[in-house]
Amino acid sequence: MTKPIHALCAAALLGLTATACAPTVATRGNMTDPELVSAIRAGESRREDVASLLGTPTSVGTFDPDVWYYIGQRTEKTAFFQPDVVERRVVVVQFDPSGVVSGVQQMDAEAGQDVSIVSRATPTHGREMTFLEQMIGNVGRFSAKDKGRGPGGL
Repeated sequence: MTKPIHALCAAALLGLTATACAPTVATRGNMTDPELVSAIRAGESRREDVASLLGTPTSVGTFDPDVWYYIGQRTEKTAFFQPDVVERRVVVVQFDPSGVVSGVQQMDAEAGQDVSIVSRATPTHGREMTFLEQMIGNVGRFSAKDKGRGPGGL
């Protein structure tokens, strides 16, 4: 009778181990359907057509509101490792001043650029206090005469 229980426990342990190593897939942003993007025609489609096909843009151009960006990516993460980008799509839709599409550009992960993060800190005026200086600095700061008063001593 103990053999079936051991076999069941071993199978359960093997199943848990296999699922723990399965990657977690996450989709963020707007992963546009390439067929819907190909339905957008420069010179014919309008803002309303693009919005009904692709939805609300992920971002609108900061300096040019006639440029819409649809950004999406799919990542896989296994256990505690950093996530890997499996797929990334960026669709840029440009409109003329009358709201008609003047251009559509599709980009993938290969068109992206790595940006190195700067680790500098912005200097601030003043000095840093140690934990002991902070604790001693608070002694006598709050006295019994301040009890019962509201914020600001009112």
